[in-house]
Amino acid sequence: MKKILIINAGQHFGHSGGRFNNTVAAATAAFFNSRPGVEVRETVIAGGYNPEAEVEKFVWADTIIYHTPIWWFQLPFGFKKYLDEVFTAGHQKGIYRSDGRSSANPDINYGTGGMLQGRTYMLTSSWNAPETAFTLPGEFFNEHSVDEGPLFGFHRMNAFTGMQPLKSFHFHDVEKNADLERDMKRYNAHLETVFGSVAEPQIAA
Repeated sequence: MKKILIINAGQHFGHSGGRFNNTVAAATAAFFNSRPGVEVRETVIAGGYNPEAEVEKFVWADTIIYHTPIWWFQLPFGFKKYLDEVFTAGHQKGIYRSDGRSSANPDINYGTGGMLQGRTYMLTSSWNAPETAFTLPGEFFNEHSVDEGPLFGFHRMNAFTGMQPLKSFHFHDVEKNADLERDMKRYNAHLETVFGSVAEPQIAA
């Protein structure tokens, strides 16, 4: 049985109602629920959560799938709070043991104390910024990708726990050029590519 945990970080704040993330999370759940031998659990952060129970979900899961909007080039404050609380609660309880270093040689092995080895995670994010803002010379993000630029720290956080990344998927231009049918078609194709074999998803290069 393959175990999938979907984390929906959509939130209600300002002009955001979290509807897009709800749509993406629902599509993800439908994709996996249609596969035999897959069990799906979900967390909707805006609906409230218990940090200790979330730790148990991380330890239970084979793959974590994060869905988050991006506000001011960072994770929303509610999602960051969730991660701070849950990962702290997971200290020596299944998420991480230590920072990996020893007092005998504290200069090396930082970030090797995770306890989630053998698990994978996939990130999806939604942006007002168009994809070209990351790829064209002279545009805002100076040709740094989402994963190697604004969300580099998010990926290192997951590496700290021992998890390996699957290929991310980022929704761009969702305010000025939204096309839900087009975007969801692309996303479902991405899921098919990464999880064509649910038992052996494709690790990101």
